[in-house]
Amino acid sequence: MSCSTCRNGSDGKPNGCRSNGNCGTGGCGPSTVFDWLEGVALPSGQSAFDIVEVRFKANRKGFYRRASALDVHVGDVVVVDADHGYDVGVVSLRGELVKAQMSAKRVKDDHEVRKIERKANQEDIDTWQKASMREAESILESRKIIKSLGLQMKLADVEFQGDNKKATFYYTAEVRVDFRLLVRDFASAFTIRVEMRQIGARQEAARVGGIGVCGRELCCSSWLKDFRSVSTSAARYQQLSLNPQKLAGQCGKLKCCLNFELDQYVEAVNEFPSPNTKIKLKEGRAFVFKMDIFKRLVYLNAPDGAGNGPVAVSLEDMKELMAMNERGEYPVSLKEFMLVEAPDEVDEVYSNVVGQDSVTRFDEDRKRNRKKRSGRRNQGNSRPKSESASAQGGGSKAPKGEAKAAGDKSNLNKRRPKRRSPKAPNSGSTDK
Repeated sequence: MSCSTCRNGSDGKPNGCRSNGNCGTGGCGPSTVFDWLEGVALPSGQSAFDIVEVRFKANRKGFYRRASALDVHVGDVVVVDADHGYDVGVVSLRGELVKAQMSAKRVKDDHEVRKIERKANQEDIDTWQKASMREAESILESRKIIKSLGLQMKLADVEFQGDNKKATFYYTAEVRVDFRLLVRDFASAFTIRVEMRQIGARQEAARVGGIGVCGRELCCSSWLKDFRSVSTSAARYQQLSLNPQKLAGQCGKLKCCLNFELDQYVEAVNEFPSPNTKIKLKEGRAFVFKMDIFKRLVYLNAPDGAGNGPVAVSLEDMKELMAMNERGEYPVSLKEFMLVEAPDEVDEVYSNVVGQDSVTRFDEDRKRNRKKRSGRRNQGNSRPKSESASAQGGGSKAPKGEAKAAGDKSNLNKRRPKRRSPKAPNSGSTDK
């Protein structure tokens, strides 16, 4: 996993990295290989493997041959041979595990493997950091140039070489793009050698990074480097809805994780009947609605839409129904084979730890508060009525107009039988 706090500051050094990006543990590189052979002595008479793995920006890695007199370790900054100059990278792996990495990436140990020139000095590191600081500004300027030329392409990333003399522009495009004029504008704007490299949508997502719908870092930016084709049949085998918006990842293509458990689903589905299977009954035909591989259940639609919903039948009973139809036997209904699903068992100790299970858990408190507020309001409204009654003298009746005006507020309370207020105490004198 890459460091979430690793961002370049104004001086080009990663913020939050106390080792200035050279921690030696590969924390800033997503696909770091753990060297479990580190510290294990080689057999007598055998020399260490002379090729090491070097990591560059966006987890781009290459294999370089070191000289026999040059001793490098994981985390060392080295200067390596590159096209039209040199590049600067960090050693990410050495020893016998490099052979396994070269075999996995199909890199041959021949004369085409480039060499490590030397360990980087302070001048090389300063030039490297100066070049990396230009990348963010170059992306914004490059996109403006692309927009002004009206080219149908999307610039994904820019990577400067360690000697600050060459830059590689990674872009995606749906159609063929003629960028001869674009390269000329880039070279004049940045005064460097320009290399245009087209990548796919998944490679773009791997370089940019992001968070998937699962809440974790994208597989392509953390560990997955072998991009295999994904088809909609993988979603059909796993009983998923064929909704392109739900099946697509950050790159706009089908999610790579659809292939992760596909083999297990294909093996499990072989035991289940075909989705087009029909069961003949005396009252009609029942069709397969869906299948639950984990519970080993088959849901059948009742004949002619009768019933309240799909009927759950165990896989063994489903096979028995199919065998009965082959023998020419037709059951009366599915009730004798219907399986009543028991509710999921919930541990009472941990079922309501926080006490927030119910959606309406706050409604009772709100009702009580409303009753209290309405009671206080009604008590305040009943006082003027009693005082006006006592002011008329000995509890005598007031004129109809005045009584009606005094009783307007009390009549409002009578219209609300649900919010009755407690009877107000008499504040004036009454005739005995």
